[in-house]
Amino acid sequence: MSTYQFVEGEYMKADEYDAFLFDLSDYMVRTYWPRIFGALEPFKNLTPLHELISYYMGLGNLSVLDTPEITGALELLAKAGAEVRRMRNGAQAYTEEMKRLGIPYQYGAITQAPFDTISDFFRGTRGAMLDMYRNPDKLMEATEKMLPIMLQMGVSGTKRTGNRLVFIPLHKGLDYFMSLEQFKTFYWPGLRKLMLALIDEGLVPCPFFEGDCTSRLEIIADIPKGKACYNFERTDIFKAKEILGDQVCIRGNVPISLLSVGTPDDIKDYCKKLIDVVGKGGGFIMDAASSFDNAKVENVKAMINFTKEYGVYR
Repeated sequence: MSTYQFVEGEYMKADEYDAFLFDLSDYMVRTYWPRIFGALEPFKNLTPLHELISYYMGLGNLSVLDTPEITGALELLAKAGAEVRRMRNGAQAYTEEMKRLGIPYQYGAITQAPFDTISDFFRGTRGAMLDMYRNPDKLMEATEKMLPIMLQMGVSGTKRTGNRLVFIPLHKGLDYFMSLEQFKTFYWPGLRKLMLALIDEGLVPCPFFEGDCTSRLEIIADIPKGKACYNFERTDIFKAKEILGDQVCIRGNVPISLLSVGTPDDIKDYCKKLIDVVGKGGGFIMDAASSFDNAKVENVKAMINFTKEYGVYR
């Protein structure tokens, strides 16, 4: 068993920014969905959603729904909805069982950095990187449009769960994906605005810096003190302690490679260093660098048990 990912593609074309910015809902239903879901291809023939704002609220344009292609697509959409409900019911049952065993929600909601939303789901990595050179103004407009939507995702999720922690997995703004100047121009402004807005809502942003962001530590320190938790994978966590230790809670970063092929003694040695250095003075949460895929059970137990025994304030 392993965690899942998704197949990325350039599902939004470079010349479609204007349609995306003009009416996002219409773009999603009539362009994006038909492109990524083969069964919903007939939706490209629907009347533009904004044209429903007309005499009789656009009822005269609904005749297209009475076609075999659209009817079939709607039936398949209903079947998909039933499957999603079944999946969510299973997930909810699992969550309730974990609560019964004393294991709470890790996070109350999930959201994304605005740039990542555009890059992950619409333009793809290649498209977004090219847009930083060829279409920078439209790219920045699109990230701005995503900001209130990403905020609402975080806020609404925490209202449902009652957990104030908001998980923000970060992908494209780290070292090796873009330059430091590009990070400061295209990525950090949107992420920072999102985190500040979450903080204003009384929530705790918990970005997960996948990969290495050591060169960005001074920049990401520009956040209100004691209001966020930064989870690091490959970033130099000891340098992060020097720069961020008084600003945010730090979480991580026992290497997955060590958990997979090391010994319990290797794990204890690494955890001891983390506790002694990163945990000094508080503000540190021990965790694996990423998911526990392929980790040895005895190593995971060693990380947990050693932290319980040694990670106490004397």
